[in-house]
Amino acid sequence: MTLQQEIVGNAMQMAVVSLAPGQTVYCEAGKFLFKTANVSMETRLSGPGRGGAAAAGGGMGGMLRQAMGTAMQAGQRALAGESLAFQYFTSTGEGTVGFAGVLPGEMRALELAGGRAWFAEKDAFVAAESTVEFGIAFQGGRTGMAGGEGFILEKFTGTGTVIICGAGNFIDLNPADFGGRIEVDTGCIVAFEEGIQYGVQRIGGLNRQGLMNAVFGGEGLSLATLEGNGRVILQSLTIEGLANALKKAQGGDKQGPTGGLFSTHAG
Repeated sequence: MTLQQEIVGNAMQMAVVSLAPGQTVYCEAGKFLFKTANVSMETRLSGPGRGGAAAAGGGMGGMLRQAMGTAMQAGQRALAGESLAFQYFTSTGEGTVGFAGVLPGEMRALELAGGRAWFAEKDAFVAAESTVEFGIAFQGGRTGMAGGEGFILEKFTGTGTVIICGAGNFIDLNPADFGGRIEVDTGCIVAFEEGIQYGVQRIGGLNRQGLMNAVFGGEGLSLATLEGNGRVILQSLTIEGLANALKKAQGGDKQGPTGGLFSTHAG
């Protein structure tokens, strides 16, 4: 069953979801806004799919498998810096639930048809149908350590609607339309389809121009690379950029005039 939803607002969008009788949607803790009285709310450590109640099976063995699956899911999310719990909303009639992200920006509803998975940056997940499975994907050590934000990604599989959010405005691109490859500030990536190859490359070499890019360009030493044929969603505002702008407005800019390599921003 397709999730009936409407994304409303401008600078700080929210998703208003209409639930059919018996339909369930879940969200990351902290992104719920409101609900009608005929929608029940339950907080769980387990996500839908593997490790959830549906996968438990019967008897003591099933209960043990469920507990182990829940612990593994919660452990992965804790390691990734994500919320430990999900909130589930089920309607007894025709109900309404509202969700939002935590930063000023856009939201997007993605439809999964059981084929390609979607990957998203940390904290992009807002809500999804119970038929969509939420997981954590770890990029390779070298790519992750070089890319910063790209080390840990959210992964969505299954069928149904998943709603994500980002900062600023979104732009949809396909690397295939640009020679098969685009290079992006690591903080600008919101989400991309399975089949897109994510990597990190150094900005220039260890020469004069490379050091100029790193010290004065504000990008550090690396850019993210996205290759292949598939949808990519980028955002116009990075979390680090927003944090530095707020610090500067408060008279506490930690980055200084050079940015980049000499930034003292602690994250």
